[in-house]
Amino acid sequence: MNISNIHDCYGCGVCAVVCSQKIIEISLNSDGFYEPNITDASKCTNCGLCVDVCAYSHDELSVNNSPLKSYAAWSKEPAVRRKCSSGGVGFEIGRYLINQGYKVCGVRYNVETNRAEHYIATNDTELIHSIGSKYIQSYTVNGFKAINRKEKYLVTGTPCQIDSFRRYIRKFKKEDNFVLLDFFCHGVPSMLIWDKYVKWAEAKVGKLTYISWRNKFIGWKDPLTMSTDDMKEIESVNWHDSYNLLMKGKNDFFNSRLSQGDMFYRLFLSDVCLGKACYDKCKYKYDKSAADIRIGDLWGKTYSKEDKGVSCAIAFTERGNDVLKQCDTQLVTHKFEVVAEGQMKENAHKNKQREVILSKLQCKQNDIMSFKKVLNKIALTRNFNSLLKHPRSSMIGILKIIFTK
Repeated sequence: MNISNIHDCYGCGVCAVVCSQKIIEISLNSDGFYEPNITDASKCTNCGLCVDVCAYSHDELSVNNSPLKSYAAWSKEPAVRRKCSSGGVGFEIGRYLINQGYKVCGVRYNVETNRAEHYIATNDTELIHSIGSKYIQSYTVNGFKAINRKEKYLVTGTPCQIDSFRRYIRKFKKEDNFVLLDFFCHGVPSMLIWDKYVKWAEAKVGKLTYISWRNKFIGWKDPLTMSTDDMKEIESVNWHDSYNLLMKGKNDFFNSRLSQGDMFYRLFLSDVCLGKACYDKCKYKYDKSAADIRIGDLWGKTYSKEDKGVSCAIAFTERGNDVLKQCDTQLVTHKFEVVAEGQMKENAHKNKQREVILSKLQCKQNDIMSFKKVLNKIALTRNFNSLLKHPRSSMIGILKIIFTK
């Protein structure tokens, strides 16, 4: 019994970590998503560990916790809050636990490999590399394999990664050594998108040296490029113009926003190129988590005017709540419905254009800008469908698409 028949899964990599024979590798499939492969089936002992820890192969979560406490939260240190994607709570949790003798298994972006990777941070300086959202699927294996189960760790990741990881540490009766943190997850886009986007960006600025997906240093709202109607529309739906990519290269840098038609964000947030499991097998939306703590952006009416960044922080266990109360953060208690306002309550719906787009992504001749036309058609359809519900904002969206060059 092994994972040889599992494909298009979460790609969490925990099966490769638990395999005593070291015959499972995690690599990108043809659609650009991580999945496991058995390199030498003759060495498999059929111990079943890889299936036991695989969250994809189980219908239920490893734990059945409900939100215990819900907070709006932000770092008390302005520099941390400014550098992080929202309120900086993830960094403060890591910093607090490092000072308590823990190590942190977080995610950093590797400019050499052009991918997000789990790694181990043992001090505040190393932890800084984990700051900020990375809207691509992370490669977990090296980071997870570096964990010594006898030591104490904070482990962060997507909800599916964390669910599998909890199964892993429970199997070895080591849950007491770990604090687990996940986040509200939209889904993961194909790495083929990111590869094409990087190629396009490097043609502009040279070899990339730094990426910030949600950059605040140049502002979440850019009055020089946004019209009064744009600003009003964003405020009317309680959304900051925060999907704001800053990319620095050896020769130059540039800033690209979703509100200005950034192609990576358009492809990602259009839901046309997420992993199959994100549509069919995700069981972690809204209030379902196997973590001790869940964090995310606090969208919604309550903090719609706050452009410094506010995190939502939900404790799913008493241990998670104790950690949150000890961190150097400002916590404001709210009902779960308030802090989770604007978060997805159900899985993304698979668009009929998905297979067409994935096929185009696999063609090396197609650059990132070649997807603009098909995305415009998808956006037009969605805006027309929502026109009756939201006539003003939908019509603005339609006109923007029609007159976009």
